[in-house]
Amino acid sequence: MQAPSYKLDFRTGAAIVIANMVGTGVFTSLGFQLLGMQSGFALLLLWVVGGTIALCGAVCYGELAAAMPRSGGEYHYLSEIYHPALGFLSGWVSATVGFAAPTALASLALARYAQGVWPALAAPLLPGLNLSGGSALAVAVVLGLALVHGRSARAGSRLQVVITTLKVVVLVAFIGAGLVLGQAQPLSFAPDAAAWRVVFSPTFAVSLVYVSYAYSGWNAAAYLTGEIANPGRNLSRILLTGTAVVLVLYVGLNFVFLRAAPVGVLRGQLEVGYLAANWLFGPALGRLTGGVIAALLVSTISAMIFAGPRIVQTMGEDLPALSWLAHRSPAGLPVRALLLQVAITLVFILKPDFEAVLVYAGFVLNLFTFLTVLGVFVLRWRQPALPRPYRAWGYPLTPLLFLALSAWTLAFIIKDKPHESAYGLATVAAGLLVYFAARRVRPA
Repeated sequence: MQAPSYKLDFRTGAAIVIANMVGTGVFTSLGFQLLGMQSGFALLLLWVVGGTIALCGAVCYGELAAAMPRSGGEYHYLSEIYHPALGFLSGWVSATVGFAAPTALASLALARYAQGVWPALAAPLLPGLNLSGGSALAVAVVLGLALVHGRSARAGSRLQVVITTLKVVVLVAFIGAGLVLGQAQPLSFAPDAAAWRVVFSPTFAVSLVYVSYAYSGWNAAAYLTGEIANPGRNLSRILLTGTAVVLVLYVGLNFVFLRAAPVGVLRGQLEVGYLAANWLFGPALGRLTGGVIAALLVSTISAMIFAGPRIVQTMGEDLPALSWLAHRSPAGLPVRALLLQVAITLVFILKPDFEAVLVYAGFVLNLFTFLTVLGVFVLRWRQPALPRPYRAWGYPLTPLLFLALSAWTLAFIIKDKPHESAYGLATVAAGLLVYFAARRVRPA
């Protein structure tokens, strides 16, 4: 089996983390949050709390990755800490939900923003066919990026750095323009008694699902540990730097969105960035900004296509029945795992239910990151002498804070979104059946 010959440096790793995070969630979820909350303070605090959870998680993942330096993320950690069955379930979830669903959501968001700029894309390609020009664009972007990442790790890395740098520059410029041009809306950003009541309500907890989803790429570099140069030193820096940059961008973007357009215009809408730009710059420049946001989502799709197949490839190395997925190309790339992820992504694109998929994905991903961070305590108790080149900063407070906030969110999702929670648990149960079936089957 050909090992990867090209090692990812700090810059590429940070670009992958930032690109995985800054995408669908921040450009689409504010409209859903406004359906239940009208407090500017509570809405911005959502993004601060979500960023704090992600930073605490990044600190913990840095310790686990330094102690167990192998690609695969939660799949590898949970297999080593608890049991291979639990590791397989996390890998199953990452393959079916963790990367394929968010890639599809980012592609659909790109299509929706593009349709705002070019309305003709909303028309069906053929009469009676449930495939619009926007859907075709989403499919084409996924296939084009898969072709790049399936041919060369070096070319894929360079593409990722360039488009992520462009994304950050454009977003900083948008925030600056919004602070200068935005008109103050009748929305309170003061931490008064009414705002704090919203913060401690079930609505806040459920809205935190959307925010957690927007931050969900903070652990992306952990899936590439085996391909990062000097992971013991670089991985924790990559995770923390990428997450901190995104936290600042997210709070700034949402503040500008809320200042730029009336709440009634944004409430329940998917393309909040496009709508805010229309109010800031006028229809002509607003449409141009919508096109730019659509282009920026290419970076998110690219990062997920880059990172996701490494989990499936690692699973193929460990389970004989899935050994065909462990194959690497002569360039050291997991092409078969990449093709599997792309196929699942296309299914989500062609059968979209945006909000339901978002909550469903957020629930399942939160469940496994909760178990992974809990593993920091388990591993320190079971293997205290294990070499740890990097130890979680603020231990035990940082993992405890992560676990408390994640558990609070999960409990409210189960209560307020029982159908999406049930679908998530059904996905986990299906993965368990696949695991035991794969253990029984032996390859020819």
